[in-house]
Amino acid sequence: MSLLNNPGSGVGATARTVAKSAVDFHPKLFSALRHYTPAKLKADLIAGIVVGIVALPLAIAFGIASGVSPTIGLVTAIIGGFMVSFFGGNSVQIGGPTGAFIVIVYNIIAQFGLHGLAIATFMAGGILVLMGLFRLGTVIKFIPYPIVVGFTAGIALTIFSTQINDFFGLGLRDIPGQFLPKWGLYLSSFGNISLPALATSVVALLIIVLAPKVSKRLPGALLAIIIVTAASYIMGRCFDWYSVETIGDRFGTMATDIPTPHGFTLNMATINMLLPSAFTIAVLGAIESLLSATVADGVTGSHTNSNTELIGQGIANIAVPFFGGIPVTGAIARTMTNISNGGRTPVAGIVHALVLLLIFLFAMPLINYVPLACLASVLMVVAYNMSGWRTIVGIFHAPKSDISVLVVTFLLTVIFDLTIAIEIGLLLAVVLFMRRVTENTEIKVYSEQLDVAEGTDLSQHEVLNVAKGVSVYEIDGPFFFGVATKFDELMRSTIGNMKPIVRIIRMRKVSFIDATGLHNLELLIKASHNEGIHVVLSGVKPNVRASLEHAGIEKLIPADHICDHITKAVKMANLIASEERAPLARS
Repeated sequence: MSLLNNPGSGVGATARTVAKSAVDFHPKLFSALRHYTPAKLKADLIAGIVVGIVALPLAIAFGIASGVSPTIGLVTAIIGGFMVSFFGGNSVQIGGPTGAFIVIVYNIIAQFGLHGLAIATFMAGGILVLMGLFRLGTVIKFIPYPIVVGFTAGIALTIFSTQINDFFGLGLRDIPGQFLPKWGLYLSSFGNISLPALATSVVALLIIVLAPKVSKRLPGALLAIIIVTAASYIMGRCFDWYSVETIGDRFGTMATDIPTPHGFTLNMATINMLLPSAFTIAVLGAIESLLSATVADGVTGSHTNSNTELIGQGIANIAVPFFGGIPVTGAIARTMTNISNGGRTPVAGIVHALVLLLIFLFAMPLINYVPLACLASVLMVVAYNMSGWRTIVGIFHAPKSDISVLVVTFLLTVIFDLTIAIEIGLLLAVVLFMRRVTENTEIKVYSEQLDVAEGTDLSQHEVLNVAKGVSVYEIDGPFFFGVATKFDELMRSTIGNMKPIVRIIRMRKVSFIDATGLHNLELLIKASHNEGIHVVLSGVKPNVRASLEHAGIEKLIPADHICDHITKAVKMANLIASEERAPLARS
């Protein structure tokens, strides 16, 4: 709890800034209610009812695909959806279970059971809250796009794979969790296809695909469930040969009461074991919710408080495990449905949760009759929409480094699991980014003459004469560990040349310097002094100078050897060089 109350501060931050960062929590609901009107209420009611109807089959399908019951999927959508709208930082965000979590939730349940899932979700909620309190809402948006596309496509293919059994009615049990063994079992079992199940799946698929062509407002998934369930029930009563497995057949009679809150045991061994899974849930939830919020902002013209959104998502994920729920995040499809039906405040999201609650309390017995083949069709369409194959085709025209990140993340997600994919994908993206920055950062060496205007937009050129014995090294970019090593190698490669009297290090384009850069600079200055070489720094930015002061490097150089402009630095260096050469000339 101390982490929540004392999130820390950056170097040089004032107490007031720290206080502000700790309370950057301003739910959109409260600001929306200040200027709420009957017209807005009407629009939110209509949008909330429509979104609730659309969310019903998705909540059921995501629950089943994740390895829990339909009841848990609905409970998650009700509680999580309510809290995301109540505490979130986006006006139109709709929260609930999503397809992105299916793979990670299924794997956690397979390894650690429902109790492990509850702990991992609870911990992920705490991580999300801390991310919001530490104002990391904007930082999470900088995760490279190829990583997001890669693991989203990988999740889509994995979801598609999990539905083959029900879509074709293969009747398999104890299906392997790994992708390759799973498909090996499928290929060896296609002789057991159930024609009634396949026909049910195909009809449901056609309804889902064709409904939007009739009207964009028609919820294809819900229509498919209603029509196919009714038709399957009638067919089963009329024809003995027609038999399709339903939700009730697999899960038994669905409960109609909200589960009683229950606790779970936390200890360090459990935390250490589930922390990687919790981190994956938190990162995936943050990415998906903020991506959904960004898309919504682009349509509505509103502005999401990303830190508040993360805290709201965190609160929802802290709460749902006590009711047996699965992870919650912002859902792009449901959010866009909310917007297209007129929802503009969080009230619509709350109405959506209440609609699901009413269905849960009064219509759950009917859900027992829904064919699993129909839900398989719903999830296959979800997987297709998630795949983003057009985006993948576009990225294949991007630089090879982006393509490699996408492909590696995709393959790791499919063949191994999402936790490894995100970790390796992020690591690979960082390494490639550092490599790209290092390659694009030049270190130039000047002697004899230096054009002050080189590398700027100035049309008037001023050429400085650099005295003999003066070498100028310009670092064109951030001075971090990759560039620091490159600079060190350059210095070593020129050590065989005639030893200079003065080294000018021009830093006008150094936007920041890290610990490795500071260390290498300190070693260079000390080595130069040992060889009797003067060092002059030029064009040092205020933030870089502050880093030099903090590291004690300024104590190694006289104050007048740190110049704000190259003209002053060259003038001083030329003077030092002439003074050093004078005794030699007289001798």
